[in-house]
Amino acid sequence: MRNILILGAGRSGTSMVAGTLAKAGYFMGEQLIKARETNPKGFFEDIEVNSINEDILARVVPRRPQFIPRKIRKYFFRKRPARGQRWLAKVPLNTKIPLTSDSKHRIEKLTSNISYCFKDPRFSYTLPNWRPFLDNTFFVCVFREPSITVESILKECRRAKYLHSLAINREDIFDVWTLMYSHILETHCFTGKWLFLHFDQVVTGNGLERLAGFAGANVDTDFPDIKLKRSKQYFENRSDSWQCYVKLCELADYKI
Repeated sequence: MRNILILGAGRSGTSMVAGTLAKAGYFMGEQLIKARETNPKGFFEDIEVNSINEDILARVVPRRPQFIPRKIRKYFFRKRPARGQRWLAKVPLNTKIPLTSDSKHRIEKLTSNISYCFKDPRFSYTLPNWRPFLDNTFFVCVFREPSITVESILKECRRAKYLHSLAINREDIFDVWTLMYSHILETHCFTGKWLFLHFDQVVTGNGLERLAGFAGANVDTDFPDIKLKRSKQYFENRSDSWQCYVKLCELADYKI
């Protein structure tokens, strides 16, 4: 059973893929984020993994000024993601992110577990910081049509209280989507073993069979629920995002 890291923008089906591996015996973390309305079957994200990635990104993502009192800080610089919101950050390509000794020790502790499977959208940016500590680790990139993901994230921002202080619009989310997958396509995927999966391949295609062979693990084929495919496209895809999507579909052998 190979160690697995699951990458991809939020609201793309990464939780569904992680859920299919949850019963395979993987260590996914000591404190997983609890399920809620938008992910009723669970997120399968570890709070410590998220926290480490938040700390890593905090070194390159502009912060909200600390001199502003906490009670009113949320009303200023709202375009800058606060802590917990950096899965919606924009990190330019070729950004070098330094790793602190504290983050290094925390990553070492997590990756010392036998047969781990970690999932976090932030890995799309922070993977280079984790690579020196990974052993026998394969990478799964999950994606779906950009406009559908953008719509789903917009809904999440309206529903989740922890995101209410973040001012983000459709174009911003297209930027995030395109940047995350550009990091994967133009930097990350040239090193290591990668499996690209379209959301629809996991729900209705042969994606789970491919995942099982790739991970060398038992996959819960009953976990994906077609009823949870609720988002629909209501607007056109942006051209740069669509070009990125086409490349992902080619790598996943998914016909558009």
